[in-house]
Amino acid sequence: MFDVEKAIADFIRFPSVSTDSRSREGMAGAREHIAGIFRSMGLETRLIETPLHPLVLARREGPEEWPHVVIYGHYDVQPADPLELWTTPPFEPVVRDGRLYGRGAADNKGPMMVHIAAAARLLEKHPDAPIRLTFLIEGEEEIGSPSFAGVLERHAAELTGDFVLLSDTMSPSPERIAITTGLRGIVCLDVEVEGPKSDLHSGIFGGAVANPVAVLARLCASLHDDNGRVNVPGFYDDVVLPEDWERESLKALAFDEAAFAADLGVPALPRAGGWSPAEATRFQPTLEFNGIGGGYQGEGSKTIIPSRAMAKISCRLVAEQDPARIEAALRKALRDRCPDTVRLKLSPGHSGPPYRVVPPDRPDTPADQNPRLAAGFRAAEAGVADVFGSPPLYLREGGSVPIIGDIKRVLGMDSLMIGMFTPADNLHAPDESVDLRMLQRGSAVSERILAAVAGVA
Repeated sequence: MFDVEKAIADFIRFPSVSTDSRSREGMAGAREHIAGIFRSMGLETRLIETPLHPLVLARREGPEEWPHVVIYGHYDVQPADPLELWTTPPFEPVVRDGRLYGRGAADNKGPMMVHIAAAARLLEKHPDAPIRLTFLIEGEEEIGSPSFAGVLERHAAELTGDFVLLSDTMSPSPERIAITTGLRGIVCLDVEVEGPKSDLHSGIFGGAVANPVAVLARLCASLHDDNGRVNVPGFYDDVVLPEDWERESLKALAFDEAAFAADLGVPALPRAGGWSPAEATRFQPTLEFNGIGGGYQGEGSKTIIPSRAMAKISCRLVAEQDPARIEAALRKALRDRCPDTVRLKLSPGHSGPPYRVVPPDRPDTPADQNPRLAAGFRAAEAGVADVFGSPPLYLREGGSVPIIGDIKRVLGMDSLMIGMFTPADNLHAPDESVDLRMLQRGSAVSERILAAVAGVA
């Protein structure tokens, strides 16, 4: 029998930090670990080379008429810094009070293993099950998946299936499971305002030369109105309002605004455009300043006119918004508003499309929805209700997983996303952990999904 806890713990021991060139050995070890599991399951397993970190591809083949489920995950993790804030070493997994601690426990080594264990158990029980399985495990998710779209395009024939099954999204708690129906897209832009060729004496030159910090501050301030709405022409043109079933599911979340604000340490929460915080993070796009700087930052005073100032902007986008169109609108707004007394430099960052999928039996369910995807959704709903004791919440999520949009764009496949981490799991932070009982129960749900699609439930 597949031991989920041991498999995850062994996986965590490899420091597979994709952004750190010193972690090559850990990356290779993680790849070999997961590839070894696939080979032990009897799957045809190989590496797909990329300019950075290879993907692990494992397949169970069969006749074309069999259902084909693609299971996605990533073996890379975030850096563990700051190390001194971990209770125990980040790559030495330990169980405390039913939780497994270690970097990657929740993102994504634990949740990914949910589906690997489910497939292993299904094939043990039904070795002749009529189902094709493809595991696509990448090593660049934490650095923006730069190689992923190219892999999809080059290997489209073998990667195209009925739907994708994955767990790289969040649930409210270990007892209340969310099936994610939407992910926000993203557009990033670096802004630099350049003034004089060097810093200037503010007494000698003040009033005669435009101050890049002041210009940048005005530019940034102009990108929102007094109510917090994004002030970029065309920004909201393609936004689609949520359906009634989405609003009802969100109400069942029982979001406590006061407790949320207190937990974050802020005095109050804004309501841009009249949207509640829970609605805003799921149904509305945003424009945020991720960093801003310029001029003297040290102790005391240094009376200068800085030669330059910079800001980093990211926009989160909702379904139907086009990242390229939003970036173009933002660029135009900044250029139109920038005075000719400074030079404006705009540099693009990473971007990705938003994604939305509609469960079956909804008023807006597409008429041509893949029936095997529908079967997967129905099995997930029944399985969550049975195993966890309450039906799933169907929620859009505020974060971005650009590869999901890439899969839809390149392969035409929708995704069934079951949240297997929670806000308590400290993703990307010290003392990352995961609830082991949640993973065990989630694996039982995943097995039901695969069995239902295979017709052996």
